[in-house]
Amino acid sequence: MRVLTLVPGGIGDQLLFFPTLASLRQHFPTAEIDVVVEPRSQGAYRLCPSTQRTIKFDFKGRNSLADFANLLGVLRDREYDLALSLGQRWSARFLLWLTGIPQRISYVGEANYWLTQTVPLNRDQYAAVMYHDLLGALGITQFCPPIRLGIPRSDLDWASAEQERLGIKGRSYILIHGGSSALAQQKGIQKLYPADSWVTVLRSLQEKMPQVPLVLLSGPEDREIVTSVQEALPQILTLSPPDVGKLGAVIANASLLLCTDSAPMHVAVGAGTPLVALFGPTDPTKLLPADPKFRSVRATDGKTMADIPPTQVLERILSE
Repeated sequence: MRVLTLVPGGIGDQLLFFPTLASLRQHFPTAEIDVVVEPRSQGAYRLCPSTQRTIKFDFKGRNSLADFANLLGVLRDREYDLALSLGQRWSARFLLWLTGIPQRISYVGEANYWLTQTVPLNRDQYAAVMYHDLLGALGITQFCPPIRLGIPRSDLDWASAEQERLGIKGRSYILIHGGSSALAQQKGIQKLYPADSWVTVLRSLQEKMPQVPLVLLSGPEDREIVTSVQEALPQILTLSPPDVGKLGAVIANASLLLCTDSAPMHVAVGAGTPLVALFGPTDPTKLLPADPKFRSVRATDGKTMADIPPTQVLERILSE
C-alpha cells in the first residue's frame, strides 16, 4: 500500500501533522507513506520516523504548468492507493483527481467533487487534532497521539559536542529563541518580542537563577535580536543549529525553552521539553496541547506581542 499526504505550510505545520502520520503508520504498518512538502519545510522530516520519502513542491510559489506537470508525473508514477490533503484550494484537489489515486480525502471546502471523501474542518481545537480528524474518513477514530520526534544519533552527538564547547554539558540550561520566520515577517504577522524586553527578562533571570546558563538560539532570521541582546548581555551564550534535527537535539537537552510562537516551540512540544511561549494574534490553545508544562503568555489585546510586559513573562517562567 502506498499513501500520499499533501502538507503545505511551514515547519510548524509539518510537526503538527506528525501525529496523523504516526496513526497512519500504526494502522498501516507496511505502507509506504510519502509527503509532498514545501522546500522550506522539508528539513522537518529529518525528525519523522513515520515516512518513506518527501517530495518537494512550492505550493505558494509561482508555479508554471510545467511545474504542475512534473509533480503530476511523479505522483502518477508512484501509483498511490490513498491521498490525504491539508490543502483546501481547488487546484490541490484537481491535482489529486488527475493523479488517479482511488481514495482522495480532505476537508469540506471548495471543489469537493474532485475528492472521494470529505471531513468537516473544526478550527476551534489544537491544530494537531484538527489534522488528525482527516483519519476519521478511514474509520480511524482513536485519540490524537502527541507529537513524537525521532532525533538522529548524529544530531544528538552534535548537540553534546556543542554543550561541551560552551561548558554546559551535563548542566540544566535555558534556551531562548526570540526570532520569527521570514515569511511571517513578510506577511506582516507580528511574532517578534522587542530586544529590550528580552534583555529585561533575561537580566532578571540571571539575577534570580545565576547558576542556570542562558543560551540564545541564533539563526539567519534571528541575527538582529541576537546581536542586540548580546550587546546588552555580553556573557550570554549562543548556539546555531544548522538544521532542524540538530535544533531538536539542542532543545531536547534543555530544561526550558523560552520562545515566541514559532517552529522551535513545536519542536519543544515534540521533544517533551517544558516551554514558555509568547503569543500575539494567535490563540495558544490552537497551537499548544493541553499540558501544564507547555505554558503561554498572550498579549492582552490579542494582537501585539510587544505589549507583553517583561514582568508577566518572568512570572510565567517562575510559576512552576
